Amino acid sequence: MTGPRPNFAFASDNTAGLCPEALASLAAANADRVPSYGDDPYTARAKQQFNDLFETDCEVFFVFNGTAANALTLAALCQRHHGILCHAMAHVETDECSAPEFFTGGSKVIPVDAPLAKLRPADLAPILHRGHGVHFPKLRALSLTQSTELGTVYTPAELRALTDWADAHDLVVHLDGARFANATASLRARGHSPADLTWRAGIDVLCFGGTKNGLLTTEAVVFFNRSLAREFDYRVKQSGQLASKMRFASAQWSAVLADGAWLRHAAHANRQAAQLSAGLAALGAKLLAPTEANGVFVELSPAAYADLAARGWHFYKFVGDHGYRLMCSWETQDADVSAFLADAKLALAR
Repeated sequence: MTGPRPNFAFASDNTAGLCPEALASLAAANADRVPSYGDDPYTARAKQQFNDLFETDCEVFFVFNGTAANALTLAALCQRHHGILCHAMAHVETDECSAPEFFTGGSKVIPVDAPLAKLRPADLAPILHRGHGVHFPKLRALSLTQSTELGTVYTPAELRALTDWADAHDLVVHLDGARFANATASLRARGHSPADLTWRAGIDVLCFGGTKNGLLTTEAVVFFNRSLAREFDYRVKQSGQLASKMRFASAQWSAVLADGAWLRHAAHANRQAAQLSAGLAALGAKLLAPTEANGVFVELSPAAYADLAARGWHFYKFVGDHGYRLMCSWETQDADVSAFLADAKLALAR
């Protein structure tokens, strides 16, 4: 006998397939011959669309994955004797196999803990007093994550407080936006635009995630401080991140930016997460963070987790000994949420 079919609906937003717009764009881009390495009309159009989206002239580069986007960006911002401040749960600290240190040639990532995975100036201030002179890395960059690793979201005012602090101490600010779309969808109801969440709030460069929002192997590095993008194209090439057939990357971005599909898909994922979160709370489960984007963080007993795993559900331990992460995606369906909640009801009752 075999067990239940494995269900990865909530394991990660990476487990979802390609959104329809991205999939169609690949077929459309495959219909002709165009110049390579980004000298094609698809890439030119996509870059202009980023300028329109953010309401400013920016420098845009496409790479294959988020680790490369973050690491190459931090390498452009820092020298090997520099320090990079980030939250203790940040992806650049916990999940990138020291790629930032490798590509910077030795810059030290300095993690700082703070509640709900969100930094505040008061959390960062003590770092200024660590070490003495040349015996401690010279602080150069502040790396923020939006939405955070606990699914929380920085408001423009919170970002501005951090970037003002960074500016006062001569730091540049990098935004890891693997789920920037979800953060934007979350804050859109309050009237905030992508520009409000980036350069208007003092962000120098954004790593805009595509993969987690339904695209295939493409992330956009968007420099709002264009002077920092000097020779970034060489870094992209040297690291093996320059796509020879770049039209297939840029066509996907162009397709989702054209009519706002990137935001619709993110908003859908957020709504499904809110539905899942509310359902778990109604069952008496303890939520470990407010559900502000597309992630739900919940405490489960070992028995409850084992019961859900035995029913085929795959999801990851993420916080402490009993904290688990459930991620929703652009394709998460009401039926997925209902099925999980039905099984969770039984698991929690036991």
